[in-house]
Amino acid sequence: MRAAVLHAPGDVRVEDVAEPAITAPTDAVIRLAATCVCGSDLWPYRGVEPVAGPTQMGHEYVGVVDEVGSAVASVEPGQFVVGSFVASDGTCEICRSGYPSSCVDRVFMAQVGTQSERARIPHADGTLVATPGTPDPDLIPSLLAASDVLGTGWFGAVAADAGPGRTAAVVGDGAVGLMAVLAARQLGAERIIAMSRHEPRQRLAREFGATDIVTERGDDGVAKVKELTGGLGAHSVIEAVGTQESMRQAIGSARPGGHVGFVGVNHDVALSGEELFFSQVHLHGGPAPVRRFLPGLIDLIWRREIDPGKVFDRTLPLDQAAEAYQAMDERRAVKTLLTV
Repeated sequence: MRAAVLHAPGDVRVEDVAEPAITAPTDAVIRLAATCVCGSDLWPYRGVEPVAGPTQMGHEYVGVVDEVGSAVASVEPGQFVVGSFVASDGTCEICRSGYPSSCVDRVFMAQVGTQSERARIPHADGTLVATPGTPDPDLIPSLLAASDVLGTGWFGAVAADAGPGRTAAVVGDGAVGLMAVLAARQLGAERIIAMSRHEPRQRLAREFGATDIVTERGDDGVAKVKELTGGLGAHSVIEAVGTQESMRQAIGSARPGGHVGFVGVNHDVALSGEELFFSQVHLHGGPAPVRRFLPGLIDLIWRREIDPGKVFDRTLPLDQAAEAYQAMDERRAVKTLLTV
């Protein structure tokens, strides 16, 4: 089958690789309908994370079940499914407490690679959710978003305790940040401040529910949020980047007693204990427990109450995966969908 393979920083090739096969009774194999490039895929693409030889890429996926292992009970061949970017067994104590992304037997789907024609999904019962039927083609981008960026943005908003009567601020205008804006609006936040310097992303943020745009960064960005909130700061702040500057900006933008949900993949962030101590904010985040939210998100998408698929502003065939990476790396695209 064909799959996107990263050979070295900046070097993505679509090549023939071995077909996936059932290796455990809890596995399923799906035929991909669509996949995409994630912002976190850009870290190894840029060389920020090491590339240890040719690596099959991708962790976001929707498709049709081809075959299942003998122990799989919740999905069957022919069903259209959405899965989380972390495979989880769904039965361990951590999964049952609502954090399947920290399952004791978790498998990050980046270790499997889903920018491909077919993929093996470990722990199928705890990872995949079938849609009510075969989706209309225009729903597929939104269902694909649920596999990671929508679920991650949603967790960021939940972790930040966004809700009625609250002001939420979102640090980061990538796909996850934009999904966090959508989530905060769905959760009932009264005011949503999107921090963005890029006009196309600002427009999409407003479409998803942002009421205010802040273009400043760092201390200037914090000062602007404080200005917009009567000097107090936001009740809820979602950090969707994962850098030192973005974390400091998020914590600084929250009011005392406020909540910061951090879902940007962390890269060398070091927090000042004194700064954190006197901020008096709640911190909660990490790899999003997307599987917890999937049934509800699929329902919202199926009933066309939300349209997160708008976050894909470029669509290319799988064979053009190299261009998909380059477009996102050069910020010519927010998020690129790959048709399979």
